[in-house]
Amino acid sequence: MRAMRTLSVKLPAALEARLAALAQRRGVTKSAVIRRALEWTVADDRGRGRAGSFLALAKDLAGSLAGPADLSHNKRRLRGYGR
Repeated sequence: MRAMRTLSVKLPAALEARLAALAQRRGVTKSAVIRRALEWTVADDRGRGRAGSFLALAKDLAGSLAGPADLSHNKRRLRGYGR
């Protein structure tokens, strides 16, 4: 295991309770949950974490399904939509 530095963080009681519950559900320490959240946030800030949009998440799926190219141009397919 690599050397760890200590960091103190002040949390509202409600957030600490949610953190404790999450750590218990996952079977890890609160520190582990916080480390993962920080790693995710830092990676996201550098553009390597969560994708910024649905398109970014689904770009590899575009064109992978068979069917009409654009359903919005066929009025028959739009009948009853939104009801």
